Amino acid sequence: MPGTKVKKRAGIQSVEIGMRVLDTLATFGGARPLAAIVKGCGLSPSQTHRYLASLTEAEMVKQDANGDYDLGPAALRLGLSALSRIDVFRIADEKLAAFSNETGATVLVAALGPAGPIIVRWHVGRPPIVTSLGLGSLLSVLHSATGQIFLAYRPERELEALIAAEVVQSQSMNGDAVEKLKEKIRREGKAEVGGTLIPGLNAKAYPIFDLQGHAILAATLVEAAGRGEQTSKKAAPKLRAVCEEISLAVGGHPPTD
Repeated sequence: MPGTKVKKRAGIQSVEIGMRVLDTLATFGGARPLAAIVKGCGLSPSQTHRYLASLTEAEMVKQDANGDYDLGPAALRLGLSALSRIDVFRIADEKLAAFSNETGATVLVAALGPAGPIIVRWHVGRPPIVTSLGLGSLLSVLHSATGQIFLAYRPERELEALIAAEVVQSQSMNGDAVEKLKEKIRREGKAEVGGTLIPGLNAKAYPIFDLQGHAILAATLVEAAGRGEQTSKKAAPKLRAVCEEISLAVGGHPPTD
């Protein structure tokens, strides 16, 4: 039986090492020569080559015309299968509910619908925030912190009609002001308004990104003006970190350009 135990451990170790090689390839973002993979995974050249040969046989790795290695079709199928099973709403619900319970902060979650940003989740803090907003409420693209996240982090074509309609009705917004607002949000990684949507309420919003670097959701910290500033100073950085965790969990990332 001791021999059986040793074989089992060796088999598990082999899988772990193979996954280390695959993970190294995944971090490169493109085909790389053997030397780069050796440096990335910390194995010897001969050991790395043997694992790459086995992974190539299993179609988890492929070689191009130059002999460089990249993730193969089987790895792609595995990744796509994993992505198809991700429920971003469930993941966001769990993490943001835990955040609200820990901090006592009120957080709303919104998605971009055909008529504009719409509240799809509401995590009530302590004490509760009294507001006319609720599940299903539509928010302004230009004047709400939530809407501004989509303004900055969604393709322009998706928002053209909504922006045009709001600019016509706004006394403070024109094309130049909209572009400056986008730049500010992208630079700071957040949107913030105070009393512009609902008097007496302040809001700080952060993006949750998808695989393409678009804001799939926005999470917004809602607080009563005058009473919540001290809470917000502690809760806002935590909310930013939670949104980054959610993005990572669903394979998302900030835009690279």
